[in-house]
Amino acid sequence: MSRVLVARLDSMGDVLLSGPALRAVANGSRPDGSRPNDVVLLCGPEGAGAAEMLPGVTQVHTWACPWIVNPAPPVTEEMTNGLIDFVRSSRIQEAVILTSFHQSPLPLAMLLRLAGVKKITGASTDYAGSLLDVRLKPGEDFPEDQPEVVRALTIAEAGGYVLPNGDDGKLRITSGADPEGVADELADEGPYIVVHPGAAAPARAWPALHHAATVELLEAYGHRVVVTGGPGETSLTATVAGPSARNLGGGTNLRTLAAVLAGAAVVVTGNTGPAHLAAAVGTPVVCLFAPVVPAIRWAPYGVPLELLGDQEAGCKNTRARVCPVPGHPCLSSVTPEQVVEAVERLLGGVSSLSTRRKVWKP
Repeated sequence: MSRVLVARLDSMGDVLLSGPALRAVANGSRPDGSRPNDVVLLCGPEGAGAAEMLPGVTQVHTWACPWIVNPAPPVTEEMTNGLIDFVRSSRIQEAVILTSFHQSPLPLAMLLRLAGVKKITGASTDYAGSLLDVRLKPGEDFPEDQPEVVRALTIAEAGGYVLPNGDDGKLRITSGADPEGVADELADEGPYIVVHPGAAAPARAWPALHHAATVELLEAYGHRVVVTGGPGETSLTATVAGPSARNLGGGTNLRTLAAVLAGAAVVVTGNTGPAHLAAAVGTPVVCLFAPVVPAIRWAPYGVPLELLGDQEAGCKNTRARVCPVPGHPCLSSVTPEQVVEAVERLLGGVSSLSTRRKVWKP
């Protein structure tokens, strides 16, 4: 057994998408038959909560990476030496750096070299020199237009790690008690649909009043609706929930949110971290997906999916945080009726909504 550092330094959703690759490093066999199942996950502050829920992770270390975190912290000797000292003291000899197409593994690889890491694997379009021992060339060694889950697994496999037999490669989190009992309470009251209207970037947000109209329509169809959101989204969730939907805005931690999503029949949300959390607990998703990033890479993975939004709109592939096209047409063109129709299509694939109550296991 050896200690392997796996790095995924950005958002909650990106950390969740790295889960199958982490399981490959933790539980898969290498060609020599060894099983390096002691995994240290290096992540950013936004991904730490999700990292704590991933199977196969022995330890989570949070580091605010100055070329990933926005707004970026200053680069200081204390900050860089702190990471180097942690890696040295953890006796890490090998690292796998997971990145998206617009990120470079090389700055982190430099710091890991200074910390004494002997073998580093990553994907880089730039010449890596002595920074990477195993270098994948995006666009040559693998296509860029593929799900982020597959990209991460490809990087892990290049380092010698493959998923164990019987692992389907889908997203997964560890099961755990709902600390607030909210999910059990919801389940006892009957089936429900979750609507999660918030988004980290305005360019990925469907208008609040569209969400509110969707909630009204779902209730008119006889569905019970639960609205979720973070602590800073309570005004939004109150607007969307209206007078009759259950409003959980600001009232759930990440573990409780996972349990609420696991109990839902369908989740309606944008291209957000909760979309990937829903996928990790196996719940179908209606995803209002803004094409500022490619859906083929970042759509919810491995679950029944209805993808809505104009994927050829003018904001396509811009990675914009604020929509650059007047009127936000990629999402504002989607009607509440279309969302309800998508929900009904997904429910048509559920054998018995009235008895649906999932229990997810690691």
